[in-house]
Amino acid sequence: MEPARLIAGLRRGQEPDGAALATFAAGLADGSVSDAQAGAFAMAVCLRGLSEAGRTALTEGMRDSGRTLRWDLPGPVLDKHSTGGVGDCVSLVLAPALAALGVYVPMISGRGLGHTGGTLDKLEAIPGFRTALCEAEFDRAVREAGAAIVGASADIAPADRRLYAVRDVTGTVESIDLITASILSKKLAAGLEGLVLDVKVGSGAFMKTEEAATELAEALAETANAAGCPTVACLTDMNEPAAPALGNALEVLEAVHVLKGGAPEGRLAGLSALLGGALLARTGQAEDAGQGADRLRATLADGRAADAFQKMVYAQGGPIGFVETPARFLPEAPVIRELAAPATGHIAAIDGEALGHVVVRLGGGRRVETDSVDPAVGLSDVLGLGAEVARGQPLLRLHAARIEDADAVEAALTQAFSIADHAPTPRSLGRIATGL
Repeated sequence: MEPARLIAGLRRGQEPDGAALATFAAGLADGSVSDAQAGAFAMAVCLRGLSEAGRTALTEGMRDSGRTLRWDLPGPVLDKHSTGGVGDCVSLVLAPALAALGVYVPMISGRGLGHTGGTLDKLEAIPGFRTALCEAEFDRAVREAGAAIVGASADIAPADRRLYAVRDVTGTVESIDLITASILSKKLAAGLEGLVLDVKVGSGAFMKTEEAATELAEALAETANAAGCPTVACLTDMNEPAAPALGNALEVLEAVHVLKGGAPEGRLAGLSALLGGALLARTGQAEDAGQGADRLRATLADGRAADAFQKMVYAQGGPIGFVETPARFLPEAPVIRELAAPATGHIAAIDGEALGHVVVRLGGGRRVETDSVDPAVGLSDVLGLGAEVARGQPLLRLHAARIEDADAVEAALTQAFSIADHAPTPRSLGRIATGL
């Protein structure tokens, strides 16, 4: 089908057939579809939407627009994707914990943009760690360590790279259909046999309401399952950071602490267990999500997950003794100070997005893709919701490159915390939304 005819049909509300969408995706990749046509297509989808079948066809077409990976491994090939939040270093815990259970995790991840951090940026805080691997290196790292976390190469879902750039300048980023196709085309190109989707909801997430997050979770899970990848989606709470640290090196340090059995009842360990348990149950590796979560927690308690993380670090160019003494290798900010609570009471609310923007202002994130990142800056020892504080007690520790940088963000940090006389009602970490 000619692109113009496809776009005109979409504009009239007609359902395109799968072959037409696949051809359009191929045209995005090879350049035979113009920028004007790509923009018109994105706007038509944004305004009219696609059916579940149409969304699946577009996703598969974008997946097949470039190279797709194939694995021949003695265990299941599984992965996780998060829609983005603050302090979200779950991938650094979950991937090696799954590898410790005999799962293979070829994770293609991304960089931070906006108020949320990026997994690749976090790992690159480790000296020597390489996230740009050729196919042979990626294959070897996965085989040797059980898990590898890399960036997408230019030939993985090139149609998505083209359409995403067009969406960014045409006001069509927020379409559920286009978000779904964008996320899944890259994940499904990795040759997965199972996937868990972590859809964040709350003050630190892109999706602020449970209604919006549920809609996205259902679209993602339905499409991935229809495309042949067993998938489960979870809604997880992002009304406070996923870990008590924000910033690349600081989040790595926190992840290693959890991998070595620290903070077993904390949010980071709990989220990793929730997501991993759901994935293991969905793919038949556990009787149910509870048993899967217990198996994953056991790898944190007995050191197997930490060993798997060390293998991954070494396989991707990092130091061999990293897990044993991570602080020896990670950069440290020259300015470290505490932020005092302005009043006595309980932490009643946290503006997670504001905390994320503070990290960006400190240099720990990007406003645009070309910005460089300072891996040492950020926030640590962040108190969580419900914590009781006295006036003057530290709410967190601020890590900055310069004194003036720290001075410039203190007011925004203080305003991000609401302190009340009574503790808020405890919130659940999250729940399985769909797919099981």
